[in-house]
Amino acid sequence: MRPTRLVSLLAGGTEILYGLGLGDRVVGISHECDYPPEAIDKPRVTCANIAAQASSADIDAEVKARLARSEALYRIDLDLLAELAPDLIVTQSQCEVCAVSADEVEAAIADVPALRDIPIVSLNPTTLPAVFDDIRRVGHAAGVDRQAGQYVASLQARVEWVRSATAKLDLAAKPRVACIEWVDPLMIAANWMPELVDTAGGRNELTKAGDRTAYAAPGALIEYDPEVIVIAPCGFDLQRTIAELIVLARSPGWTSLSAVRGGRVFAADGNAYFNRSGPRLVDTLELLAGILHPALFRDFAAKYEPFVASC
Repeated sequence: MRPTRLVSLLAGGTEILYGLGLGDRVVGISHECDYPPEAIDKPRVTCANIAAQASSADIDAEVKARLARSEALYRIDLDLLAELAPDLIVTQSQCEVCAVSADEVEAAIADVPALRDIPIVSLNPTTLPAVFDDIRRVGHAAGVDRQAGQYVASLQARVEWVRSATAKLDLAAKPRVACIEWVDPLMIAANWMPELVDTAGGRNELTKAGDRTAYAAPGALIEYDPEVIVIAPCGFDLQRTIAELIVLARSPGWTSLSAVRGGRVFAADGNAYFNRSGPRLVDTLELLAGILHPALFRDFAAKYEPFVASC
């Protein structure tokens, strides 16, 4: 029997469900779910225990302190969750900082008779192909395998279109790129980002595809001297990202970087793109292609202009 009451505790999971045409079955979402617009008014069954409006450094310090004390970063409203009576929950096990983890969900619902037997689909991708696999897994769990296959095929076609266009570029035309996932302390994006940069016609040699994002080694950015820098902190929209740029501007060696001297530093919406393990990573690829090669991808440069600012 197909699940008919779906709860997503992950923003990317919500986007997957809607992408599969299952929005009418979604009865609950997380506090971070803000896309597509039709999802915004759904009941929210989680909240954050950290101050999201604090500075990058303060957020990082609070997260570390809470984890050291084994304190939860998020809270699940179990009463509301039970009231919603889901028959499938989508969550994640990729990052304990980014959203409620599968372990937290399982522990929380274990003592609630109405919830303890609900199937859970936990997403844990670190590459773009793994995201596509997750879409198929969610589709299978929801009983829409055919729709999932078609949806993945449409996303893959967009990826291959970009790949075929950038495959014609000489190595000299592919700039060194650094994608910054956190400003203070500095973190250079890994996971799927090296793959997306490569497909978009750039070189990302600071991190490896499939690795987890980690703190950057001191001096690594200066030594690499990227020709393009994209700043897209996890969870920050474009305006919030721009407000954080002062931290980088004051860092030693920043003004000597090729990207800074060449005027190729970009702030981007890291909340909607770059960091969500869902279908909009394909949008992120197109956005990157428009940044790296605006003459080749004029339509992408125009389409995503509201989500990017040259710094």
